[in-house]
Amino acid sequence: MKKALTLALSTAIAFSMYAQEPVEQSAANSVFPKGDRIRNDHFKGTAYLKMLMDADSLNPTSVGAVTFEPGARTKWHLHPGGQILLGIDGVGYYQEKGQAKKILRKGDVMKCPTNVPHWHGASPDSAFVQVAITNRHLGETVWLHEVSNSEYAK
Repeated sequence: MKKALTLALSTAIAFSMYAQEPVEQSAANSVFPKGDRIRNDHFKGTAYLKMLMDADSLNPTSVGAVTFEPGARTKWHLHPGGQILLGIDGVGYYQEKGQAKKILRKGDVMKCPTNVPHWHGASPDSAFVQVAITNRHLGETVWLHEVSNSEYAK
């Protein structure tokens, strides 16, 4: 698993460094492009996604850079194959159902256990950039309900 994670992240970094087209950056010193605005109902607020590597039949792992504007967040959700989040920039939140909310910063790594409902996003006063590494071999993300304002503020 560690070898696969290292390979996935190395590939994602190499791919982003050699992109042919100019891309909009989330910040002047950002490692990854900001990507496209996410326009589905799985997020509250404004967030952007740049897929760095799609899962396929040979490697069921997808890697994406997500930029959350201040206050933006996912719905509660779970991953049958688990997920790893890498804090790239800003200040974000991560919370598992029944647990206290955790603050994430640049350099933090969070392991989202399989089938555990959780949410993540930016703090109210700061954007947050994360790389999400999702193992899809056991199924796709299961989206649940919205994170209430009181849950977010706790």
